[in-house]
Order: sequence, then structure tokens, then C-alpha cells
Amino acid sequence: MGLFTKRNKAPAATNGETKRGQRHGSDRTQRPLFDVDSGNFNRRPTFGQWLKFHWIDILTMVAMGAVGLGVYEAKPAPNRSFPVTFVDGEVVYPQFAYPLRHEIVPIWLAALLGSLIPIFIILCMQIRIRSFWDCNNAILGLLYSLIGAAVFQVFVKWLIGGLRPHFLSVCDPDPALLQAGGTGYGNIMFQRNICRGDVNQINDSLESMPSGHSTAAWAGFLYLYFYLNAKMKVFSNYHPAFWKLIALYSPLLGATLITGALTIDEFHNWYDCLAGAIIGSTFAISSYRMVYASVWDFRFNHIPLTRHTPFSYGAGPAGAGGFEAAVFTRQAGWGYEEAYGGAPFDAAHNLRGQATGFNTGAQGLHSHTGHHGHRNGDVEHNAGLNGVNGYDNGHVNGATNGTTTSGGVPMTSPTAAAGADGRYGHHRKSLERKAVPTNQL
Repeated sequence: MGLFTKRNKAPAATNGETKRGQRHGSDRTQRPLFDVDSGNFNRRPTFGQWLKFHWIDILTMVAMGAVGLGVYEAKPAPNRSFPVTFVDGEVVYPQFAYPLRHEIVPIWLAALLGSLIPIFIILCMQIRIRSFWDCNNAILGLLYSLIGAAVFQVFVKWLIGGLRPHFLSVCDPDPALLQAGGTGYGNIMFQRNICRGDVNQINDSLESMPSGHSTAAWAGFLYLYFYLNAKMKVFSNYHPAFWKLIALYSPLLGATLITGALTIDEFHNWYDCLAGAIIGSTFAISSYRMVYASVWDFRFNHIPLTRHTPFSYGAGPAGAGGFEAAVFTRQAGWGYEEAYGGAPFDAAHNLRGQATGFNTGAQGLHSHTGHHGHRNGDVEHNAGLNGVNGYDNGHVNGATNGTTTSGGVPMTSPTAAAGADGRYGHHRKSLERKAVPTNQL
């Protein structure tokens, strides 16, 4: 089957139920179509549906890419003054007198490594995760990070910049102009009109800060770090295997090596690298949070956010839109479809009689409009109703599963709070889940 769902292969409506004895997803061509109203968003859309959600992102990324390329090709904006030697011939700033060398990691390679390696790992993890929207959000978020950070840093390079460690070597100052004297105190300050070197190399050596290599490396690899942590649940509610910690920090090692190499080949000063790392890291954190429910909260950081339905973080109906199983690990109950929230436990469980998840499932529990404060179609409002139109704290339309809270109030049945397609009703509740074998990943 292709990347997107084909409409002509959709099965007839069966009210979300599968035939007796048939496994969910056993026939890939019979998967239900993506439907916002179903409450189960973890389904592959048609190309038209996907384009409807993300066409503005595509145009924005293309526009920002064009802007960034234009600024990158522009000449340095500031007319920077710099000293060369004192009157006795001593070089004022020897840190700018290094020879010009070949880059250990060219800028194009740093950008490719910072983008292709995360994309490759994201795609490989889909072998187990098997979620179109997780892959979609992960790659889009990575592009947000890389493109946003790149445009940010080229503007700083263009308008502020700085001297590279090999600036004086590529400038090749004219001794006659140096002898004539410059400006400022002691007449030791000069501008680029004394340079005899290659114009393009001089322009490049005036745009040292921030480091584009460092920006790309940290924008891509720190983003991958957050993705791996969320999908492998390294920092969560159980003791993971040591190899997961090694795998988690491998991207940061790569970013550090790329950044450090710039000080060895004398293409950047240490503060250029630091500035690039800060810019890249800022965009990595911001971009990941844009497309996932959390960066560090292990209960939610694996859940892709949608454009059409807000995630309620414990304040809405049960379920996480079908993304409960969108993790790589199978330890400690992770990776199984849930009736309650986005984790196999939840600190917000039974909050307002509901559990963590997207604002789905409230629609259809009661169809009357305008009665006792119920608003037809207003899921966020209806999720907070208490004892109105069948909504009761811990009790929905009288449906219980035989479990009571400490106060004797029956808990909500997962079937009653399930998505409209009935998907969640076929799986075990988190609170009833048995321990999984420890030899699984």
C-alpha cells in the first residue's frame, strides 16, 4: 500500500467493528479511512486530506528556504573595522591569523547529516510504530527546526557576523596601506579596502558568527534526541536497558563532534559554535513541542498533535486519538492501545470522570442540543459537564465496569468513553494490564 490511503479500497461501513476472529489491520487494504469525527486519528489519510492540513506549511517552508538562500548569497552588511598590527609589527589579534584550511565537515555535509540521519531513523522506527501521523509530525517538526534555525542564523551572519580565525590570511593586507596608517586610536584600525585576497573568501571570512554547521547539527540531532526519548521512553516510569541511553545520546555526540571540528580546522571561534548550538537547540525544542504533546512529560511526549482537535491533557474524554501505541518500546505496558489516556497509567486519571486524551468521544454521548448547558459540537465544553445529560463524575450514561473509586463512585467504562469507531473497546484497560516480558525492547 502506498504512503496515503486510497479511497477506492475503503471497506463498507461496519460501525467500527471487525468480523469475529479477524485481527485489526490484518488486511492492509481494508483499513478504515481517516475521519476526524471517528475519534481515532491514527489512520492514514488520502493525499487530499493531508494536503488540506499542511499546504500552508509547505508554502511557508519553500518561502523561508528562498529567503534564507537569498540572504546566504548576499554580501556582508556591516562595514567592519579591525586591527592588523601594532606600530612595532606585532599582530594585534593572533586568533584571527590562522591559515586557511579545508573544512573537516563541509556545510553541505553538516546539513545533510542533520536532516537525513534523523529522517532515516524516524522511518526505521515506523517498522514498529506504524503510524502515518507520527511519521508525518516527526519529519515536519524536523523540517521546522532545520529551516527555521537556518533562516535565523543566516540573518545574524549577514547583519552582524564576525571575523573567522583565518580572516587575516584570506584578507592578505596591503603592506603599503598598512604603512600609511589607519583610523582610531594609534591609527591601527582598518577596513576591508586594505585586503588583496579573493573577494568571495573575504566575504565569507567576515560572516563567522553564528556557525551554520553548529546550527544545523543541533537543530537536527537534538530534535532526534527528543524523538528517541519519547518513543523509547528512556526517562519514564521504568528502568530501561543501558543500550537505550547509549542510543539516545548518540545524536548529541554527533552534534558535538561536528561543532568541535570547526575549532580544529579554524573555520570558527568557540563562541560562534556556541551561538549556533543555542540557535539550533532553541528551534529543536520549539519545533518538537509544536508537533508533539510534550517535550519532557513522558506521559504525553510520544503523542502527535493534530491540526483539527486539541489534546486536553487529562481534562477531556478518554483516549489519545489512537496514538496510545505510537511508541517504539514495549516495556512496562507501553506500546499497547489504551482505553485510558496516552500512558499505561495517568496522574490525571478519573479527573472530572474522564482520562487523558484528545477531546473526542463527548460527541454522540448525548445528542440533545441546548439542554442543561450541553452544546452540540462543542467538545471542550461538554467534556467538563458534571451530572448533566448523562455526564457524571466517574459515571457516563450509567455505564460502569464494576470498578469503584475510593469514594464508592463507579469508574467510567472504557467502552463508553471509547472512540466512535469502537476501536478502544477491544483492548485491555491500563489498570488491568499485566506486566509484559522484560526481554522485549
